[in-house]
Formats: sequence, C-alpha cells, structure tokens
Amino acid sequence: MSTDWKPKRSFAEVEKLLCAPGNLHEVETRVIDGLVQRVYKNLWPSIRAFWLTVVQLHGDKTYVVFENQRLTFSEMNERAAKAASIFRDIYGISKGDRVAICCRNYPEFLVAFWACHLIGAVSVLVNAWLPAEPLRHCLVQTQCALVIIDPERADRLVAFVHELKLRGVKGVLVLEGHEGKGSWPGMQDWATIFQNYKGDYLDVLRQDPGITPEDNATVIFTSGTSGLPKGVLSTQRAFLSNSPNNLVGRSRALLRRGENLVMAPPAGPQSGILLPTPLFHVTGTSLTLTGALLGAKLILMRKWNVDEAARLIKVENVAITGGVPSTVSDLAESSAYGAPLQAILYGGSAVSVALAKRARKAFPMAMISQAYGLTESNATSVGFSGEDYEQRPESCGRALPTNDIMIMDNDIPCPTGSGGEIWIRGPNVMKGYFGDPVATSKVLTKDGWLKTGDVGYLDEEGFLYIKDRLKDIIIRGGENVDSVAVENALYEHEGVLEAAAVGVPDSRLGELVTVLVTVKPAFRGKVSPDALMSLAMKRLPKFAVPVMILVRDEEFSHTPSGKIIKTELRRIASEEWSKRSHGGLDIRRVKL
Repeated sequence: MSTDWKPKRSFAEVEKLLCAPGNLHEVETRVIDGLVQRVYKNLWPSIRAFWLTVVQLHGDKTYVVFENQRLTFSEMNERAAKAASIFRDIYGISKGDRVAICCRNYPEFLVAFWACHLIGAVSVLVNAWLPAEPLRHCLVQTQCALVIIDPERADRLVAFVHELKLRGVKGVLVLEGHEGKGSWPGMQDWATIFQNYKGDYLDVLRQDPGITPEDNATVIFTSGTSGLPKGVLSTQRAFLSNSPNNLVGRSRALLRRGENLVMAPPAGPQSGILLPTPLFHVTGTSLTLTGALLGAKLILMRKWNVDEAARLIKVENVAITGGVPSTVSDLAESSAYGAPLQAILYGGSAVSVALAKRARKAFPMAMISQAYGLTESNATSVGFSGEDYEQRPESCGRALPTNDIMIMDNDIPCPTGSGGEIWIRGPNVMKGYFGDPVATSKVLTKDGWLKTGDVGYLDEEGFLYIKDRLKDIIIRGGENVDSVAVENALYEHEGVLEAAAVGVPDSRLGELVTVLVTVKPAFRGKVSPDALMSLAMKRLPKFAVPVMILVRDEEFSHTPSGKIIKTELRRIASEEWSKRSHGGLDIRRVKL
C-alpha cells in the first residue's frame, strides 16, 4: 500500500463539491416523522419514479443477463407493467399491500420487484435459503397478500399453502416452474397466468398511485442467526437513499484526486455489474439500484461459481463486482486475474489487509471500495474508495453525507479513539421490524439512532474502524479480545480460506481465545496448526494468542451476506477444548 499519497482536496472541500446545489448528493434538512434529518434533496419520491426514470434514460440498453436470457430496460418495464396489472386485476393487490418474493436470482425476480413498485405495493424479499418453518414464519409475520416463489421454495411451502390462504394470501405463483415438477397443489404457474392475461397493462403506467417518500416500500429480512428472522420495514426514502449512497465512495475518491465528477457512462460497449450475492439481501438490492442508475447490465448467476464468474467477467465486459470478501478472494486467484475491472466493492464483513493487497495486485486498474452498513440501514452508511482506503485498509470509511455516527459505551459517548457500540442515524435507517415493536425498541432510540450491535471506534479524521460484534467479543481475564484482529493475523497465511475466532469457557480467566480455520483447496493438507500458531504469536499480543487452532476440511456456514455463522463453531470449539484439555493433550496441534 502506498504511504506517500497526498490528496489534492481536503475532506471539507470534497464534501462541498459533492453536495453542491443541483447535484445528486445535494443535502437539505427536513423534519420527517418528528425527527430532524439530513436528506438528499433531489432523491426520487418513490421507487416507481426511480424505475421509470432509468427506463427513460436507458430504454434500449441491456438491463439483465442470466444464462441464455437477456432483457432490455424497456422489455423489463413492459413485463413489470404486465405483472403489476396482473397483481392488481387478478389478485386485488393495491398500494401498501405486501407481496413476497422468494427465489433464486432469476430475471423474473426483478420483474416481480419492479411490478410491486409500479402500483405502490410493498416488496417483501424473503431469504430463499431458509428451511420450511422459518420461511413460513416470514410470510405469516408480514401478512403477505401474494407470494411469488420458485420450484425449490414451492417444494418447501406446499404443506403450508392451505394455512397461508386462510391467513389472507390471495395467490401463490411459481416462477420458472419448468425447472421443478411443474405443478404444486394450491399454487399457480407464473408463466401460464402471464400468457393468459389480456388486460390493458399499460394502464398501470398511466395511473400514478400517489406514492410519497414516507410510504412503506420494502421488507428485507435479517439473517436470523440468533433466532427467527426479523422483517426490516423501510420507507421509499430509506430504500432509495441507498442509490446516491452507493456512489459516494467513488465520487469522493475522484474529488480527492483533484478530478471532477462525471455521471455520464463511459463511451464504448455497455459495461456490466456481476452480482454474486442474492437479490433478497441488501447487497443485492444495492447493486441493483446502482446498475439501473448507471445503465449497466446486471449479470446474474444461478449460484456462485468462480470459474463461471471469471468467464462472465471477460465476455460481458464486467466493470464492477464485489460483495463479500470470500468472492473477491476467489476471483483474485482465478482466471479473472488481471481483468480490467473498474471497481471492486467490499461489504458484509471485515476485510483483511492481506486480502486487500491480493485484490490490488490481481486487479490493478480497479478502484477498491469498502462499505459498512446493515439490513436495518439499507446497506451502506459508511464507506470509502481509492487512495483513502489504501491508506487505511483496516478502516471501513467515513460517514456518508446524510449519516451520523456515534460510538457509545452504556449510553455514554466515547472519546475519539475509544471503542464502543456503533450507533448510526440517517434517512436510510429502517422504520422498524415489521410487527415487532419490542424488538424495534431495543435497537431504535426515540431520536432515530440505530444501535448496530457492532463494536468500533472513530479516529480524529472521522474514519470508522470495526472491531467486533458485541456478542463476539472474547473477554479473557478482563482483556477484551476482538475476533477480527485475531482472524486477520491468520489471514496472513496464504493457505487460509476463512478464519473464525471464538471464545471457550475457562474457570479462571472466564474465556480463552480459539480459532477455527478452513483451507483453500490447493493447500489442503499443507497448512498446520503449528504454522498458524507461530503466525499468531508474531502478530498478536500475548492475551490475544489463541490457546487452540483447529484446521477444518468442511467449509463454514454463512449468512446470506457472507458472514460466518459462529453459533455452531462455538459449540465445536468448546467441546474440543473440554475434551483435549481434560485429556492433557496439546490442543494447538489439532486438525478436525
């Protein structure tokens, strides 16, 4: 990483230019639901207005690519209008009604999504990875009037269809039914309904349902790693604030270099955005908005496959990709190495300095961005790109123009440089958890602050550093050990795929530090706990050095955002530590 870079503009100068009158990022102060908020003055009033604007701008360009399917913006708009007309005329869906979408990243997912917003319905994006019972819970909790699923989800829900209809669901439509058994009791085939509908679907485009910025817009679910998923309800303004937010990092980086802002797409062939994450997650919705605004084609994958991703990067002129760190790590070691990517976006979990260096070496032309946010904040609230990121690779950036950050310790603000819980405020923060005021009150203060549950600190320039999740902090003999620092030390080993630091109980010190590690396929059998322990001892203070490192062949389980699920790993580590410590063995040399 370069250490001699000198910015051409100060942060204050950059913000003045970025938020100048008439710009997309122009900011004004307004009272919204009793709270004084900084908001984007020129934000679209609704998702419908946003979509109709981008269709007008990019009509004949390719909008979405999936295997052998391609749709232009205009073709997508026509299909979405027809679907919206079907929702309205056949199923009685109107403004404010909730429509669940739960499927793979098919183009028809996007048809259903934009259809909802053409008539002001609330799109409920359900985690397609859920087992049957949590999936049923999400649909019941949000009181959906219409459910749109694919064959895999149809198989899981068929036993609950009768109950759902008793609870007010007016129809269950199956997308891409030909990929499954073709028919399910109590469900209808999307393609058949679509083909047989003969109504005037253009009427949907002519009739404005009168959607306002504070109307309900979306429900997107938390990962549910510590219980059932919670539905994050957002307004039109909250969801759409993501669109300008996504462009802040790159815009600030260009201004810091002394360049001017240019919103027009580059000349030449249409560029693409490769989406490696699910559309039902905020990272997916975030990149969807970015692609639509920029007129880039959105390239979908059935599931993550690094070889297929590398092929698509070459043949589809992919300019932007990213997602969670593991996907970037995969690409940096694939045949995509050296591809002329323009931007790589990180989010979802902490990025090690070692991975940032590998990404920079693999894709030297790309501007690398790091972002921080939650489902509850509609993705990005903090971020940065370019040289500022490369100067501070352990940070996740500065607050975006309409966001504020506080670091709190038991409701007392922490001084600069001191760690505490990260609180975020801004117009992108959720309205609340749908139908769960108790859970909402635990994370949203009356004056609009979102308690993230993440631990971090701010430096003197306002850069945020994430240290851990509150529940993941390991307290060893009174010392707080953040798992991110421990994991990053082991990521220095080129053979480590993923590392997860967890605490195990200890009668004297309270907790001890342990780490579970997975290994890249090319290094299977070549990474020893001894080598990793030596690395940890060189990189970490004594109290943070693990007492046990377990090397596993099985991959870790992840949330949809790519975060490692540590619940099961804590159990494995605790059982292994108890067994080995009582047996008097050297636990540091264990391979599972």
